[in-house]
Amino acid sequence: MTLSRRGFAPSPLRGEGRGEGPAPRQGRMALAALLLAAATLSACSTGPKVPDWKINAIGHVERFTEAYLKGDERVEAREFALARAETARTGKPEQVARIELNRCATRVASLVFEPCAGVEPLRADAGEAERAYADYLEGRVLSAAQAALLPEHHRAVATGAASAALPPADDPLGRLIAAGVLLRRTQASPAVVEQAVETASNQGWRRPLLAWLGVQARLAEQRGDTEEAVRIKRRMDLVQPMLP
Repeated sequence: MTLSRRGFAPSPLRGEGRGEGPAPRQGRMALAALLLAAATLSACSTGPKVPDWKINAIGHVERFTEAYLKGDERVEAREFALARAETARTGKPEQVARIELNRCATRVASLVFEPCAGVEPLRADAGEAERAYADYLEGRVLSAAQAALLPEHHRAVATGAASAALPPADDPLGRLIAAGVLLRRTQASPAVVEQAVETASNQGWRRPLLAWLGVQARLAEQRGDTEEAVRIKRRMDLVQPMLP
């Protein structure tokens, strides 16, 4: 089979012209890595064998992403270390950078705004797409050329367009990441916050749900809606005891 260029593949580890990894979980695990691969092979039983490191790393990325969003730090740390080790075996900085960016993206989705420290030592040797995505996660407004390296539904947010819409509902993690970027820039409207709350709630992702409910409660308090703020905090109480 021949290469079919689709802009970006659903995983950081797919799309190098060497085969196709496991299929994404019906869009639920639309990882930040979706933003970083450049091409993918059409599924074909006669295509090249996918390297073991790639298959292994994709599984670890899915598991550490899901574990963090659910609030399981122990599993997240173990699976992240395994994913990083698998990609480090290639000696390719861009592959390791994608693992680090996946981790940073889960933080942005959960409103943990901290430097993406693991990416910085790799930045000089990573590709333009990795650097653009790192800047995007940091809340920087990208140029049109940089934004073109991201999937289409992230580009308006990346360039700071006033009418930017969040990614579609079938990309829940992408939606939360974009909402987090907007909040980091202090550009998230109450409607964006509401969409983020419902997205995290529908997925059962405790960590971002608590974070976004906290924002929603503060907005209610700021407009003097005490009853609504109390209602939201009761909802937070349902989630809070479940986190370690």
